[in-house]
Amino acid sequence: MSAASNLVELLQMPFLQRALLAGLFTGALGGLLGSVAVLRQLSFFSDALGHSALLGITVAILLNLNPTLVLVPFAVLFALGIDRLASRSRLPTDALLNIVYSSSLALAVLALSRVPSYRGGIDQLLFGDILGVSWLDLSLILLLLLAAGSYLVLSRRTQILLTLDEPLAISRGVAAGSHRLLFIVLLAVVVAISIKAVGVLLISAFVVIPACASRLVSRRFSAYGLLAAGLGAGCAVVGLLLSALFNLPSGPAVVLVQLLGFLIALALAPLLR
Repeated sequence: MSAASNLVELLQMPFLQRALLAGLFTGALGGLLGSVAVLRQLSFFSDALGHSALLGITVAILLNLNPTLVLVPFAVLFALGIDRLASRSRLPTDALLNIVYSSSLALAVLALSRVPSYRGGIDQLLFGDILGVSWLDLSLILLLLLAAGSYLVLSRRTQILLTLDEPLAISRGVAAGSHRLLFIVLLAVVVAISIKAVGVLLISAFVVIPACASRLVSRRFSAYGLLAAGLGAGCAVVGLLLSALFNLPSGPAVVLVQLLGFLIALALAPLLR
């Protein structure tokens, strides 16, 4: 009874209400885009974007600007630059991404260590502060969720064809390069907007884990994307409630709930096959 009463009291607090909505929207957004990213082998790309976003935050701190205003264009330009570099380099894409995100992360940490006036706390940057999400942040995440959902629904047939057989899609007149760039830009904006709530180190988990769990138990493309979004949103809400009840860090708690969902899907997959 005490746990239930504590939960009721916590749910009446505005900051927790905003956090739950942020987790719901961010989890759904990560799962939805992750369902496409995993199939197109772009999951490591989202991880590289998340780690490299710390460099964009560092630039904003050095220039004394709003991190969100700097992070969105930084993430988009970074994503386009990496895509261009990968297409022109002979190196494997995963190796190139590893080099870029490791070096940018190291550069950002070194730069932050030289800023004596910085008091933001490296933990909040690395693991997020979803309890500090504002109504403006919520509005941006919701608009991004609506935009991403509309794009994937309107281009559903194209996305399926590009995922199954890209050369065939190109032969049928599909602008594969344009769709790839558009998806990469969308993924970069999602990572940039979600960093405040999720953190640099955990953003890739929101994109990858729900999508992988959904892939294990889904048989149709449309159901796969919807289930990934539902798992992402549901795990985020459950993780936040557990973190509030037991005074746990919110980001890691959500990721552990996502891991539990993945393990359940892994156990159910042979039965549904």
